[in-house]
Amino acid sequence: MSTKNKEEKRIVTEAEKIEAKNFNIHDLPDVPTGLPPHLELQRTRVICNELAPIHTGGIFYSGAYKSMGVDNSVNLEKFNEDFKVDVISLDETDIVFDMIGINAPIANAFRRILLAELPSMAIEKVFVANNTSLVQDEVLAQRLGLIPIAADPRLFEYLSENDQPNEKNTIVFKLHVKCPRGEPRLKVKTNELIWLPNGSELVKESGGSDSKPKTYTSFSRSQDSFPEFAINPITPSLQDILIAKLGPGQEIELEAHAVKGIGKTHAKWSPVATAWYRMLPEVVLLKEFEDEEAVELVNVCPAKVFDIEDMGEGRKRAKVARPRDCTLCRECLREGKPGLEAKAKAKAEAKAKAKERGEEKEAKPTEEKKEWVPQVELRRLRSHFIFTIESTGSQPPDVLFTEAVKILEDKCESVIAAHSEVDWS
Repeated sequence: MSTKNKEEKRIVTEAEKIEAKNFNIHDLPDVPTGLPPHLELQRTRVICNELAPIHTGGIFYSGAYKSMGVDNSVNLEKFNEDFKVDVISLDETDIVFDMIGINAPIANAFRRILLAELPSMAIEKVFVANNTSLVQDEVLAQRLGLIPIAADPRLFEYLSENDQPNEKNTIVFKLHVKCPRGEPRLKVKTNELIWLPNGSELVKESGGSDSKPKTYTSFSRSQDSFPEFAINPITPSLQDILIAKLGPGQEIELEAHAVKGIGKTHAKWSPVATAWYRMLPEVVLLKEFEDEEAVELVNVCPAKVFDIEDMGEGRKRAKVARPRDCTLCRECLREGKPGLEAKAKAKAEAKAKAKERGEEKEAKPTEEKKEWVPQVELRRLRSHFIFTIESTGSQPPDVLFTEAVKILEDKCESVIAAHSEVDWS
């Protein structure tokens, strides 16, 4: 074989091998870092179009953007820096706060814990001594079970099938109301429920021959002797909930026993009326809306998200004043589709014109195309949630959220402990 056909072989040095092994394209000066704008928008926002939101699914895979030099993994240090809770409003029953720096699964975990796993006290057993009202015993018991009880469940224990009702696991209420004959119908409300701190007063039919009659509870100590209950007696959360209506001569006499439970067992033990969240709205104007366009944009929004800003010299400009109030009605995105008031006005004008021309059938009003529609964008921030908790009154809403955090923390610790016990070898 001639030397011309021989391939020349180049010897690769050790330094070149090391350089090739450690080569990273993102180290070059002319290579852009980070995600392109459209991918960064898709990763951090939900875009709300006229018909439906897009990019609703979050991307949780750690290596989703590894080829672009972006680490998408969950980092504890970064989470500690980004996560925060801002309380917007708080009263006796409601709390609204912002949870920033988390994903939707974490926010939904809090919601599910609040609904199904936080304990509370609710009436479980009803012993009816007399009921001559129109409400059947079963329906009456069900209505009593749904009455929220203002008692801290942390002060009580769960009542199992093998336990006896005592002062540590049972709350006893008495209801005895009678409507006298000749009187108008009587409304029986929750203020008629009387707390019995010494336990049940109803005697069991099979009490035996003991000198002291046996009741349905075995309290060794009065509940009002505990300092927690001496200051705050146990009552229903609301005093004006309607239980039943009694006609003349009708009577209700019963005992109701409340025990500790969770909403997963029955909804009556759920301590919240509702717990929900939504992503923080973000309204972006891609151009400046001035004068007539600004006024039209402000008027088309029923939630009053936009406002007019005076620019001086008679100029007006629209601005996004209240983005949190955006309800995603998309009226600002509906091209050529005016609201109800505008439709009614256009229809009336078309009818008046037809009447002037002597026509029986009015002309259909034409809908003008809004040229500024593509210049408005509605978005939702994936990592910013507006959380609302409405308590039934059994506990303050801020306490409920704190207890939900503790339950989630216990779940995480259980998973970590189970993971550490597994032999991965």
